[in-house]
Amino acid sequence: MAKPQRRYTCQLCGSVASKWQGQCVDCGEWNTLVEEVGGVVTPFAAKHDLRSGGRAFQLSGLDSDVALPDRLMTGIAELDRALGGGLVAGSATLIGGDPGIGKSTLLLQAAAKLALAGSRVAYISGEEAADQVRLRARRMDLGQAPVQLATATSVRDILTTLDSGAPPALLIIDSIQTMHSDLIEGAPGTVSQVRASAQELIRYAKDRGTALILVGHVTKDGTIAGPRVLEHMVDTVLSFEGERSHQYRILRSVKNRFGGTDEIGVFAMQSEGLAEVANPSALFLTDRDEAIAGAIVFPAVEGTRPVLVEIQALVVRLASGATPRRAVVGWDSGRLAMILAVLEARCGLSFSTCEVYLNVSGGYRIADPGADLAVAAALVSALAERPIPADAVAFGELALSGEVRGVAHAGLRLKEAAKLGFGRALVPGSARDAGGTLATNCFSTAGALVDHLLGR
Repeated sequence: MAKPQRRYTCQLCGSVASKWQGQCVDCGEWNTLVEEVGGVVTPFAAKHDLRSGGRAFQLSGLDSDVALPDRLMTGIAELDRALGGGLVAGSATLIGGDPGIGKSTLLLQAAAKLALAGSRVAYISGEEAADQVRLRARRMDLGQAPVQLATATSVRDILTTLDSGAPPALLIIDSIQTMHSDLIEGAPGTVSQVRASAQELIRYAKDRGTALILVGHVTKDGTIAGPRVLEHMVDTVLSFEGERSHQYRILRSVKNRFGGTDEIGVFAMQSEGLAEVANPSALFLTDRDEAIAGAIVFPAVEGTRPVLVEIQALVVRLASGATPRRAVVGWDSGRLAMILAVLEARCGLSFSTCEVYLNVSGGYRIADPGADLAVAAALVSALAERPIPADAVAFGELALSGEVRGVAHAGLRLKEAAKLGFGRALVPGSARDAGGTLATNCFSTAGALVDHLLGR
């Protein structure tokens, strides 16, 4: 008699091993391998030829006429921006974020607005009781919205209930880690259960033309929990970011088959729910009437949206023999070490006996390499205790050779800076003609920037 094939799957990264071991060879985590029983392997199945016996399908060319997908506007402009223009019928969207960041609040607001606009919306909660969701809706003054609400964790029960009536235009599952399928053995939240439950729900959405939104938990590293294949199964992946101590929240598009990635929607947490922020630059800029040493504004670009943030640096000289500290908030610490090395090796500045602190105001996180020049300017200003003019912005990528390189969307960055009242810009030479009404100081090397800031 044929024996079932056994395999062991990592609960964090989803890698598969033929035998159990204490440590996953891919992600390095301990005690994460869980046994899964696969299909029965027989000599016939091992030798069966898959090139015959199937159902033939028709192939078509790239020049075939294709209708653009219909968009379902949620009524929340920042959410629609992150989605690429609204929800697509039959699409699957995965949204992840830290606990308490506002995922359920945002989706409840979107569900209520769509329901009030006449769309059929179903909200299935696997974590909260229906009365808890109703109380939250009443606090946000959305208690009268005709949202179809239920508490369930069985995928079979959910699909049976939905098939008994007209398919909803929007189906929200909160969260996918609480769902379980009786076709797969294992507790809810395991790799096999998450994969099987998501596959059944996505198949329903594709067949019925329902826009599906899955809420996902995140790990301590900020990545979505469960198998990595879950992100490949869905059409759109949204990441809800923000510090709980700050009022702002950023909804970032990580993957989108129907739009551009790196688009963001900005929200502010208020007592009545999440409010849209139409001008995020005003949220991340600090109000100061005079120039301060170590502070400069960087015009970042998120997708198609320019966002101005203030970069703050503090350099503290230490007594000889003390070990200097490097602390970074909102930027890559490795990139800060690179900028410091370039300033020391190419510009003759010494930070070896100084503690260096770098902060992006408002808790904003920057991944744009164009921030190199702004960070370098803030560090030089803090070290020399010479303020940079308060109406100045800076951007540019810094190479290890000390060369200042151009970055994308220079005109868009400078246009946004001019709109907010800034008068000058420290930019690479390639952005010389993109300044418009701004006075541009162009630099080809980091040494030229240092000479300009120190008045050499």
